[in-house]
Amino acid sequence: MTQAQPYSATEEKMARYAKALSHPARVFILRFLEQQCACFAGDISEQLPMANSTVSQHLKVLKEAGLIKGSFNPPTIEYCIDKENWTEAKALFEAFFTPCC
Repeated sequence: MTQAQPYSATEEKMARYAKALSHPARVFILRFLEQQCACFAGDISEQLPMANSTVSQHLKVLKEAGLIKGSFNPPTIEYCIDKENWTEAKALFEAFFTPCC
């Protein structure tokens, strides 16, 4: 007998977005990318006081959550906000934080 999933697809998405936002470096990266059309990982690394490998790990988390996109542009990767998922995340959080009463 299979047990039903207790969480809705919306709750799963929201949790994925929230987890991606749970580190200040990732929030910073999103704010930085929000102000750019697109930029390279090196541009982002220059803005943060951490190793390039650490920045890459944060970019990976944001990409896996769907909040950013990366396109390989040899020899580096160009990153930008994923507008569709960004809009969805914003709507989910706005609905969540809007009082029900």
